[in-house]
Amino acid sequence: MSQHQGDEMDYAADDYEMAEVDDDMYFRGRVIGDSESDDDDEYDHLDNKIPDTSAADARKGKDIQGIPWERLSISREKYRLTRLEQYKNYENIPHSGEGSEKECKLTKKGGAYYEFWRNTRSVKSTILHFQLRNLVWSTSKHDVYLMSHFSIIHWSSLSCKKTEVLNVSGHVAPCEKHPGSLLEGFTQTQVSTLAVRDRLLIAGGFQGELICKYLDRPGVCFCSRTTYDDNAITNAVEIYDSPSGATHFMASNNDCGVRDFDMERFHLSKHFSFPWPVNHTSLSPDGKLLVIVGDNPDGILVDSQTGKTIMPLCGHLDFSFASAWHPDGNIFATGNQDKTCRIWDARNLSKSVAVLKGNLGAIRSIRFTSDGRYMAMAEPADFVHVYDAKNGYEKEQEIDFFGEISGVSFSPDTESLFIGVWDRTYGSLLQYNRCRNYLYLDSLL
Repeated sequence: MSQHQGDEMDYAADDYEMAEVDDDMYFRGRVIGDSESDDDDEYDHLDNKIPDTSAADARKGKDIQGIPWERLSISREKYRLTRLEQYKNYENIPHSGEGSEKECKLTKKGGAYYEFWRNTRSVKSTILHFQLRNLVWSTSKHDVYLMSHFSIIHWSSLSCKKTEVLNVSGHVAPCEKHPGSLLEGFTQTQVSTLAVRDRLLIAGGFQGELICKYLDRPGVCFCSRTTYDDNAITNAVEIYDSPSGATHFMASNNDCGVRDFDMERFHLSKHFSFPWPVNHTSLSPDGKLLVIVGDNPDGILVDSQTGKTIMPLCGHLDFSFASAWHPDGNIFATGNQDKTCRIWDARNLSKSVAVLKGNLGAIRSIRFTSDGRYMAMAEPADFVHVYDAKNGYEKEQEIDFFGEISGVSFSPDTESLFIGVWDRTYGSLLQYNRCRNYLYLDSLL
């Protein structure tokens, strides 16, 4: 992945601007979709201007993001078409998006798996790197964690309250002593990736930082730097339970390394190196296999104990930034800048089972529900696709909004889907709840 934001970030920001369509598209002095932020006060100021949107509001016809289309010089439909026409997908390999189209599976739209519940504007979800979008994590249907500037925020959809869990704008140092922990800690960490599971939170940084915090303990328990290499970004983190029951996490880095940390003993237990920067890693449910994707069109399936390659994953045309395992342990998915998500079966890797296409750009995040029924894939902006994985990815629900996507997360019980939206004016947290057909009630009628 790109080490520095520099030209790439400028390029991306220009392409992702939602407001360049029409000079008249201003709302109270601000442009729709302007993703730049000058100061934090502006966010607090906006909280009082544009209220949250509830499911009841949406049923009455209100835009889920509170965008007042009736007062603008363009309709939502026309703006959507213009956005689709003008958006430029970021590619490391030119024309990869065009080249992938011929293999894509035709899917039926119109699925209704998750219904809009609330758009929370008091929570401002933000990102720092345009290629890294794993900054939203749900631990229950009411609890979600996300990045908001230099703060890691907890949001309770039950009490509608937000709480700052960790602020990394200043000096952060561990309050516990463990071998290998950097007791001096870090200053002004730029968080590139985040993972939260059960009571453990891991934040990865642009300089290879790893900050570990147990949510039920005060302070930070462990700090480590994966590498002092110049190309040090921590691109992804995955928390899992080892066969022994110990809590581990795996960090994917731009220095071509994948490192496994044992959080029971607070030490590095494995370190594998690969030929190219690793952007994302996913461990199979049985803990035996690792999907590795990064700055190479081909991913690899490796043995999680030895790091040895079992099989290359051939088919993508650009660099990959997302992967996920289906809970059955056979199926997994990879997301690429060629605008596709490929579905694979570990029992036959000669070719992918299906190729699913995005609308605007790269597939930057992929999540399966814990029951394996649905899979969500998120583009860089505007679209999250929810597929019926149980029925062969034949049908999808397309969630359509405006703004950069900082991350997506299903709650562990599958009841909620959270989507972080990064935007200067309409930044927020979207919540969708699972649609249920309570057929057992029919027997009472």
